[in-house]
Amino acid sequence: MNEPISTASIKPLTVNDLAGMKRRGEKISCLTAYDASFSAIIDKAGIDVMLVGDSLGMVIQGHDTTLPVTINDMVYHTRCVSIARQRAFIIADLPFLSYATPVAAAQNAAKLLQQGGAQMVKLEGAHLDCVSFLADRGVPVCGHLGLLPQSINQLGEYKVQGKEQADAEKIIDDAWKLEQAGAQLLVLECVPALLAGQISAQLTIPVIGIGAGVQCDGQVLVLYDMLDIGIAKRPRFSKNFMHETKSVEAAIFAYHQAVKQAQFPAPEHSF
Repeated sequence: MNEPISTASIKPLTVNDLAGMKRRGEKISCLTAYDASFSAIIDKAGIDVMLVGDSLGMVIQGHDTTLPVTINDMVYHTRCVSIARQRAFIIADLPFLSYATPVAAAQNAAKLLQQGGAQMVKLEGAHLDCVSFLADRGVPVCGHLGLLPQSINQLGEYKVQGKEQADAEKIIDDAWKLEQAGAQLLVLECVPALLAGQISAQLTIPVIGIGAGVQCDGQVLVLYDMLDIGIAKRPRFSKNFMHETKSVEAAIFAYHQAVKQAQFPAPEHSF
């Protein structure tokens, strides 16, 4: 593909489309999005998935962590993103403590799908009871393992997870259990590339990496990091795609192409 795709008369991608991409060995490109303007640009570039992440607490609201983000914040930004997209699949984060119980998870997931226009919700950790409860009620779920930003007060710092054998085995076991519970997608954040590749090969559902090596089925980055416009230091696993391009549109398309061609992440962006 040499040019961004036209989104005219194109139906939104579905979870089945993403599963088919994994089966075909086609890499899945994903970026975070928080508003209608960026949503339209990202969609036009051909990005497959837009994640309305609770990272908005840091890059939009200016907080030090994602913890202050509320479900109302997530509904608002998800609605902004969903209004402007035509093709990309939309995932929205369930924010901190919005899935403390399966019933709470369902109530808040309903807001993101019904009011926000999300097609899937993402939650951090191996909350199998919540995942199965949601899946049984027709809610598509994306799991999230490895570095869990909502657990920063327990972790103490943002660091690579799964480096020790016991920790790696726990992540592998949790990944398998999430799939069995009904998760249809999995995000792996800041884990060794070898471990992420092993998990991606073992699971039938697509695995999207962020700081998890090129062997994942797809990649996601925080939009502001890859455009080098964040207020915080850009993580090692990210890349400034604006450096060799002349516009936001060109940078996003360059990222999309790099993911599709398995050129990103390079070894220097992996652990």
